[in-house]
Amino acid sequence: MITEAPRIVTARLDHEDSYTLDRYLATGGYEGLRAALARPTAEVRAEVDKASLLGRGGAGFPAGRKWSMLRPADITYLVINGDESEPATFKDHLLVERDPHQVVEGTIIAAYALGVAQAFIFCRGEFALGLERLTQAVNEAYAHGALGADVFGSGWSLDLVVHPGAGAYICGEETALLESLEGKRGFPRIKPPYFPAAIGLYGAPTVVNNIETVSNLPWIIRNGGEAFAALGQGSSTGTRLFALSGRVERPGWYELEMSKVTFDDLINHPSLGGGVKGGKALKAFIPGGVSAPWFGPEHLSLGLDQDAVGKAGSMLGSGSVVVMDETTCVVRAAWRITRFFHRESCGQCTPCREGSGWLEKILRRLEEGDGREADLDLLMDACDNIAPGVSWPPQQTTICVLGPSIPSSIASGIRMFRDEFLLHVKEGGCPMRGAR
Repeated sequence: MITEAPRIVTARLDHEDSYTLDRYLATGGYEGLRAALARPTAEVRAEVDKASLLGRGGAGFPAGRKWSMLRPADITYLVINGDESEPATFKDHLLVERDPHQVVEGTIIAAYALGVAQAFIFCRGEFALGLERLTQAVNEAYAHGALGADVFGSGWSLDLVVHPGAGAYICGEETALLESLEGKRGFPRIKPPYFPAAIGLYGAPTVVNNIETVSNLPWIIRNGGEAFAALGQGSSTGTRLFALSGRVERPGWYELEMSKVTFDDLINHPSLGGGVKGGKALKAFIPGGVSAPWFGPEHLSLGLDQDAVGKAGSMLGSGSVVVMDETTCVVRAAWRITRFFHRESCGQCTPCREGSGWLEKILRRLEEGDGREADLDLLMDACDNIAPGVSWPPQQTTICVLGPSIPSSIASGIRMFRDEFLLHVKEGGCPMRGAR
């Protein structure tokens, strides 16, 4: 660790058997749940409010505030989003596979605080080992008395279902996830009226939280919301998992204190990223998943802080940091990202369905040597039709944010490396071919 902050969600991952119930109980497992059950639900919600826990799924909405928006009703639901399908993002996969009981305990605490009797964990279907371990953890929690009727003798009951998804990126969007959970095609819903807290799963009020978000809850209940809020600074409190990948010596996951650790630390510190691979120069990096605008070396001094990154024109998003070095072809990078979004578009909205396809075709033409100088303006014009102004945060023209996020990599590439795009035209293809 760069700072003295404790590891909160990865504390037991040094143990090879971190996924087992025995290891979980030996390291304080389910103590947070027992402590929560001994307190009124309002006090548990207040503790999470004190923690100022931001959602870790991408949007960064405060968990306590989201809980407060749940419309009172006879039937309410809690859904945990473990669909994690953003390229180069693997933090939730790690938690599901290596510490499933922490996910389960956090889910139960959230359900108790919200007063719901039925919860779901929606998990990406490709997480084969993770799903196996998560399902086993749920079964063990039932046997241990942490789930089912009369949880730990509290008089409160909860049923929890693990639901594997079918590998659709769009189901990471909370309303598309709810559609899928209902057995329908994963189409995002129009909001309003379908804000999940008002009209969610099966038409009932629903809270949707991320895997990493609820994984923080056992620690928060055991140690107090103020202890969590004392880590980081401003609105970015606690620690957060970052998935570091790309042209870096030590790719992997790192749990770091927010705000007080910088991108420079994450990428270059010997105990973290270890610097750009092969000693090459840093060209650019993506700070928060491939839907985020890119940063250049001048942004390395920024802290891992949601507000600071937002003011600089991007986002921490999914916690995925992708490093590009001097040999990276930015046209190819933008093309691959755009191709992913085109393939994963649900097809409901014309700007996303059609625009992503045209952008992918133009980028492929440039990369394969058939591009024209006018293609750069054509790309930006198409981006402007998908997200007017091509600014950040993007203007909405579609039901969900997938469409307006598509221009991020293209606009970043052209604005930061226009000469490289033009060189593809002049040289009839990628000048970086064979550079590695």
